[in-house]
Amino acid sequence: MANTVVVGAQWGDEAKGKVVDFLGRNADVIVRYNGGNNAGHTVVVDGQTFKFHLVPCGMLWPQTLNIIGDGEVIDPPVLAKELDTLAGYGISSDRLKISLNAHIIMPYHQTFDRLEEERKGEKAIGTTSRGIGPAYADKASRVGIRVADFIDPVRLRTRIAENLAFKNEVLTKVYGAPAFDEQAMFDEYSAYADKIRPLAANTNLITHQAYKQGKEILFEGAQGTLLDLDYGTYPFVTSSHPIAGGACLGTGVGPKQLDRIIGIAKAYTTRVGAGVFPTELLDATGDFIREAGHEYGTTTGRARRCGWLDAVVLRYSAMVNGLTDFAVTLLDVLTGLETVKVCRAYMCDGVETETLPADWEAVKQCVPIYDELPGWSEDITGVRKYEDFPANVKAYVSHIEKLTGVEVKILSVGPDRMATIVRE
Repeated sequence: MANTVVVGAQWGDEAKGKVVDFLGRNADVIVRYNGGNNAGHTVVVDGQTFKFHLVPCGMLWPQTLNIIGDGEVIDPPVLAKELDTLAGYGISSDRLKISLNAHIIMPYHQTFDRLEEERKGEKAIGTTSRGIGPAYADKASRVGIRVADFIDPVRLRTRIAENLAFKNEVLTKVYGAPAFDEQAMFDEYSAYADKIRPLAANTNLITHQAYKQGKEILFEGAQGTLLDLDYGTYPFVTSSHPIAGGACLGTGVGPKQLDRIIGIAKAYTTRVGAGVFPTELLDATGDFIREAGHEYGTTTGRARRCGWLDAVVLRYSAMVNGLTDFAVTLLDVLTGLETVKVCRAYMCDGVETETLPADWEAVKQCVPIYDELPGWSEDITGVRKYEDFPANVKAYVSHIEKLTGVEVKILSVGPDRMATIVRE
């Protein structure tokens, strides 16, 4: 497997967790490199469903060391609950390490997130209101609380006092919201610090040593390429870097240490929240895909917007990530459709283009141009070899490769770990 990055090739929710879990059987170290508990990775093993929000999916493999990397932001109550849930399954946190450089989500981050969304009204971004953006904003403003600060009682008390001196002023005078109590916050979060302290480590060094020892490292991304802060559909994006380059930023590894970059793409396209979505289906077909694919958020439960596969988006994703191959998931969801469509290009101001316009606002005026292929009615959820797929399924996969120039090496036909086909 070498050192592999698993990255979302669309707007997130592409079943990255399932692919990470599947590849985890050959991994020694699995590192989550971005995002927070605004992401949800669902893994099904022998009919048992596991839902991850902060902890890498590799926890299900007993041989792996799992790392919450520098680029993540951690909500302590959520992490504590997740560790307790795993413990209930007999999965110990002994195999988990947390970067001393990772930032902590505090209660005021969640409050500001919610208040800003309410203030924007119809122009709201559609965040999860979990404090992710404000936590990354504090990180960029150099007032964030890192894990190294969080587990030191003196530093934690100081950081809380310094931040609340300003944030309480904004809360009360700008938003008319109640101020936070410094002592109550310190007391509550000190208990969470006690739980995190034994897991905190110099994860940059651990990852580097694993690389030098020739161990297999798997880098787990959250969200998707089109939600990247710099390369996504700004401003309707997340606040971190889901792209493959984020694996370097969020873990401390160098780009030459990455051998394989797998883009995870659904056999169709979904998106949560506001923002441009050229192939969105606001009809019965869109409803069919949503229900057949159970397209509701792991973290929020929100219904996802659904549409046809967009090869323009996938080409862009291949470019900015340097993809070596695709994993196409939820292929079984399209079963039963008489025809399936793939957007091969856009018509923008009367000009056909196979590339995304540099200005995302211009994409709103673009109309998708579709290739239409015959669908399939056969149940493919039991297929385990590529050769056993119906001809129309293989034609669909080949068409994706033709339009993107990237090989499809992995296919998924169901939520369970074993419902995965690897093309040699």
